[in-house]
Amino acid sequence: MEDLRFYPTQDSQCAIDRAVSIKAGKAELIYVYIDVEPIGFNRGFYTVDVRYYYRVTADAFVGAVRPVEISGLCVFDKRVILFGSESSAKVFSSCLDEGPDAQMRRCSVPTAVVEAVDPIVLNMKLVDVCECHPCDCELTEIPPCICACFCSDLCFGNQGKRVYVSLGQFSIIRLERDTQLLMPIYDYCLPEKECTCGGNEDDPCEIFRHVKFPVDEFFPPNQAPGTPACYREVKNGCMV
Repeated sequence: MEDLRFYPTQDSQCAIDRAVSIKAGKAELIYVYIDVEPIGFNRGFYTVDVRYYYRVTADAFVGAVRPVEISGLCVFDKRVILFGSESSAKVFSSCLDEGPDAQMRRCSVPTAVVEAVDPIVLNMKLVDVCECHPCDCELTEIPPCICACFCSDLCFGNQGKRVYVSLGQFSIIRLERDTQLLMPIYDYCLPEKECTCGGNEDDPCEIFRHVKFPVDEFFPPNQAPGTPACYREVKNGCMV
């Protein structure tokens, strides 16, 4: 996600207008909006529109004084097409919806699920208004829960300097649908044997002698995880 528009808080915008440089901080994924719609020309497939809302913090350097921490909002839209199969059954639930006697009817559209971790801030840049992207458009609808995540109101105007952020995001988007499966089950069972460590269970030293020396805890591995490493152990205080 390259060059996302950074919408700062009002206090942060004042610091950005006086800043000479920006140092990247961290980003937090605070909310994901998901919308699922069927595709008319390809049955069984659905479009999943995802909007990520991020809270980004950074340091703005104003002259020679200490940097000022700034925070703001970044938004990224993504659309994917996934197969979710078809179903014409009407599903009713005992959950109440807008009334004491109403039953919630779920349509045949599958449920979209997004799993994501907090992104990595790859780059931040400070630009003047004359250098801003011509395709920038202002956000018009921000959920109240998103605005409540910031200490002050957000600035969406076109005045003053702007900040653009590049983020690296790992996420999984999938479609889920309820189905009926027949699976074998077994009754509760209790263990009939006790677990033994072998040797003399009353001698802790004997148990400790069977524990391998944690070499990696003392010597960081020279190879990346997943690659074969040479076997090392300690005998009589010497590394072999």
